[in-house]
Amino acid sequence: MRTIKIKNFWENIAKVYRPFVNAEHMEQFFFGGSSSGKSFFLAQRCIVDVMRGRNYLIVRKTGASIAESVFNEVVKKINEMFQDGVLRNTYWDINKSNRIITFKYNNKQIIFKGLDDVEKVKSITPKNGVITDIWIEEATEISYKDWKQLDKRLRGHTEKNIKKRTIFSFNPILKSHWIYKEYFLGVWEEGKNFVEKVDDSHDYMILKTTYRDNQFLTKDDIKRLNKETDPYYRSVYLEGNWGVLEGVVFTNWRIQSFDKESFEQYRFGIDWGFAEDPFAFIRVAIDLKKMQIWICDEWYKKNLLNDEAIPLVRDVTKGATVYCDSAEPKSIHEFVVKGVNAFGVKKGQGSVNEGINFLKRFEIIIHPSCQNFINEIEQYHYKKDARTNETLPEVVS
Repeated sequence: MRTIKIKNFWENIAKVYRPFVNAEHMEQFFFGGSSSGKSFFLAQRCIVDVMRGRNYLIVRKTGASIAESVFNEVVKKINEMFQDGVLRNTYWDINKSNRIITFKYNNKQIIFKGLDDVEKVKSITPKNGVITDIWIEEATEISYKDWKQLDKRLRGHTEKNIKKRTIFSFNPILKSHWIYKEYFLGVWEEGKNFVEKVDDSHDYMILKTTYRDNQFLTKDDIKRLNKETDPYYRSVYLEGNWGVLEGVVFTNWRIQSFDKESFEQYRFGIDWGFAEDPFAFIRVAIDLKKMQIWICDEWYKKNLLNDEAIPLVRDVTKGATVYCDSAEPKSIHEFVVKGVNAFGVKKGQGSVNEGINFLKRFEIIIHPSCQNFINEIEQYHYKKDARTNETLPEVVS
């Protein structure tokens, strides 16, 4: 077998992850705070694993989200590990339209799919061999049912008795989540950073990391992370702890599949964003008789220019009014000039609480494809005073 050397491979892996480059547990949980480098490490390990003979299926809840996140991360890591363009093209075929990466030397593949239709995942077959690894990025986005369907995908004999694995990577959310109940409850203790459970019916490991474990962060990165003052977000997103969210704003919502084209009229809304916060565009239907709001479609994307957003919004709305945050009058004007019926809505004093009270009067039904909306609505909570622990009339999202 030919030996391929990767320059500075070990030096480019954060020290906390190095013991897990060759981890063989059937189920592996990499979780913790944001900016801990877990996805970077798993992308690096995935590339080496494929070179060694594994086939990866990498999934997220939606196809759009995977195209903009983990697919780009793996491609970026290949470019870093094989900086010689000729050498890179000799070994790797990167199909961006189908989101399939093939290591030409052994025809092993990394296949990227969204779980918009989990049934379609069943038919995925690599070029050479069977799926040996499923990596679920942002695993808290998927349902228990999704997971069971994915688990069935790890079937068939592997070459050289390669052990099949499922890898979960995520920032923790609430202790009510099925991952916590299924794998962490009774096993995980706060204050630990690693546990494993291996017996006749279990074979899994859990590694928790935070930004403190990522030696590649700059001082400015760390300062930015430490600006967060909300106790819940500091605990969950900075310290990587499972949360119990108090003072939840919305409890009047549920997730349900429905025919998104069955409504006579739709409403549209835009929340401006660019780098840190994404541009968000949604399509909803409102039934005033039944007091129901149906969340039909969402488009979320970071670093989206107006020239890219306008054709999308124009095609979807077809002249209907789009309600926008009035904080960006230049963007609204540009949308109007280019054919979008954009209308700015001013957020006056007390308008946020008024809007929340209005929404609480409705039952909100969210289509499963609107994962970003789900992520946001379940995290809305009332801020607590860090000193007195008193609930404040201020909403944190």
